[in-house]
Amino acid sequence: MVELSFSYADLEYFLFILTRVTCFIFIVPFFNGNNSTPRRVKVALGVFISILVYNMLPAHEIVNYTSVLGYTTIILKEAATGLLIGFSANICTMIMSFAGHMVDMDIGLSMASLMDPSTRENTTLTGLLYQYAMMLMLICTGMYQYLLKALIETFTLIPINGAVFHTEKIMTAMVTFLSEYIIIGFRICLPVFATITLLNAILGILAKSAPQLNMFSVGMQLKILIGLAVMFVTAGMLPDASNFIFIEMKKMMVSFVQAMLV
Repeated sequence: MVELSFSYADLEYFLFILTRVTCFIFIVPFFNGNNSTPRRVKVALGVFISILVYNMLPAHEIVNYTSVLGYTTIILKEAATGLLIGFSANICTMIMSFAGHMVDMDIGLSMASLMDPSTRENTTLTGLLYQYAMMLMLICTGMYQYLLKALIETFTLIPINGAVFHTEKIMTAMVTFLSEYIIIGFRICLPVFATITLLNAILGILAKSAPQLNMFSVGMQLKILIGLAVMFVTAGMLPDASNFIFIEMKKMMVSFVQAMLV
């Protein structure tokens, strides 16, 4: 028979940890899974990680509050802290969707869309392929371990009820991310984009030199064929593309954590 004894202060401290961890798991890549994952599994994972974090912290500080409103405020702050840290990593995965959308627009597959089970939104074929490739690289490289370590370190940098939200720093981090979002996205789709641009120039010259040829119907087939061939040849570059995403993910998490420091 297992007997546990703890004080109300320890229980409250654990609930604060549980709030930040579960909100982090709800939105961060890999751990949030998809909407088909049972919520009980996500809650159980959050409770398990919270117990580990609770036992790993060197000292449990006493969080002071005077009323139910004060307790609710602390809960909301911890929830916002976990959501912002997870959101900083989650938005970086959208770069793959952007790159895939650009590729599909070039090769003529933009009308073919699929339902992404993780976001329940329509996404293009190439975007979904790139997202799954990036998620596979995240598992193979152990990036999920970095996400957990980053979450645990936030309890040292940002103690319970110690988050101060500097909106200016958060907005600056978001603006910086948007510029790098476009740059990294174009780096990923650049081989297909450059090849299709060259193909369009060749087809335009042929259409002028030989007007009797129906370059419109021929061009649609050539774009798909050449675009898929370039994607196949450049498939070995996906680990490097995923590395760009992971570096940006680390930078964004650091920027958001620094924006919540005192």
